[in-house]
Amino acid sequence: RKRLLTNSTKRTKCVMPVFDFSFEVNAALPVVQAFHHNTSALKQLTPPPTIVQIQSVEPLAEGSVSRFTLWVGPLPLRWTAIHKNVSGNGFTDIQQSGPAAKWEHTHTFTEIDATHTRVNEHIEYEHKSGFWGLVTRLLFSYPNLYFMFCYRRWITRKACHNMAQKSSAKHA
Repeated sequence: RKRLLTNSTKRTKCVMPVFDFSFEVNAALPVVQAFHHNTSALKQLTPPPTIVQIQSVEPLAEGSVSRFTLWVGPLPLRWTAIHKNVSGNGFTDIQQSGPAAKWEHTHTFTEIDATHTRVNEHIEYEHKSGFWGLVTRLLFSYPNLYFMFCYRRWITRKACHNMAQKSSAKHA
């Protein structure tokens, strides 16, 4: 999906890519929240063969900052993200610096019932020009994003299932 933008200075229209992905997790909302608040979530959610190297990750809160490098083969994608709109129902990470001209990723968690949660992922992004624009056009193409979020769905479901099992074992 793409959103049409009007550039007022040049009076031209450009298309901003948008990616949406949604899935259900067989876990209560607090479990899904806890998984995403864990500072190790980014490493867990990054699919191979990409390697994530964490420089610093602050606990998820309004204005918290994460600095990391995604290694895609020999290419280092250095990234700084700031978290906004942090609530029990999700958060948005906004690229402050990194490979894209713009990257805003909103994670929304919706309780379906006491044991099921819907996760909605919404990304709005723009490419830079030049070499890094070519890189992000390849890496953030629809098929690559779809693969990445299928992997994230699998990891989220697995991690939340394990967390729910440990929680219920503690209370048994």
